Order: sequence, then structure tokens, then C-alpha cells
Amino acid sequence: MKTIIIGLILIIMSTQFSQSQPGANRTPQNFTDKEQEIVHLSKEKWQWMSDKNVDELSKLFHQKAEFVHMGGHWGTEQELGIIKSGGIWYKKADIHEVSVNIIDNTAILLNRIDLLAEVGGNEVSNPFEVTEVYIKQDGIWKLGVLSFTRLMTPGDR
Repeated sequence: MKTIIIGLILIIMSTQFSQSQPGANRTPQNFTDKEQEIVHLSKEKWQWMSDKNVDELSKLFHQKAEFVHMGGHWGTEQELGIIKSGGIWYKKADIHEVSVNIIDNTAILLNRIDLLAEVGGNEVSNPFEVTEVYIKQDGIWKLGVLSFTRLMTPGDR
């Protein structure tokens, strides 16, 4: 009985803690204007990636940005080249959760997504937690980091 009570207390405390975190899984109505700007920019980025619109992406990606994938990491020029060539075609990102934290001129956006992509001619779908870091320079947000962390699903264990 003692174990059950302690377990319930821990569950309640962790639920309250997770809901008190700044930017944690808020609905669009709860984002500040600055946070909503980042959420909108991220959604545009997913569409540009799907459309292979390297012109818009090259304006968004910082020249020194880093891109972390399951198969490695590289810089802006290589990412743009991979998108343009179709080496990775980001067909559709189904976004399930979004959180944003802004610290001075840096915005950290987390997306939990299911990504449908074509990699090397093979269509794949993966659940990811995606970290996007934006830096505001001269009044313009630039993407500095895009990192994909594959999430475990029950069948993966």
C-alpha cells in the first residue's frame, strides 16, 4: 500500500512539473507573439523542405548551421545540396507536439513529429523529437541547429 501511495505521489508531482515547464506542449493560443513567430517559421521550414525550396531554405539556414541526422551530421551547404538533389526528400512532417523557449536572441523549438521521407529512393517513416535552434541576427531569425532524435516505439524494444 505504501508503494502505491508513493507511486501516485510521484506521478502527480511529475505531471505538475511537466505542465509547469516554460513552453511545454502549449497550444497555439498559449504561445506569446514571439513564440508564435518561431512556430510559424518552423512550419514554413517543413513546407519548404517538402517542396525542396532551397531558395527559401538558404535564406533561413545560418551559414554555419549544423544538421544532425540518424546517419551523421553536416553543415548548411551539404544539407541544401541533399535537399536539392532529393538525397533526402522530407515529404511530410506530422507535428504532434511543439514547445518553444526564447532566451535573449535564441529560440529553442522542440517538435515531436512523424516524418515521412524518401531517403536514397526508399520511402521511410520515423517518429522523431526534432530540436530546432534559431538565432536572431539583425532582426531576422536564422536556423542554427536542426537535430533529429529518433524516438523508440513499442515495437523497437
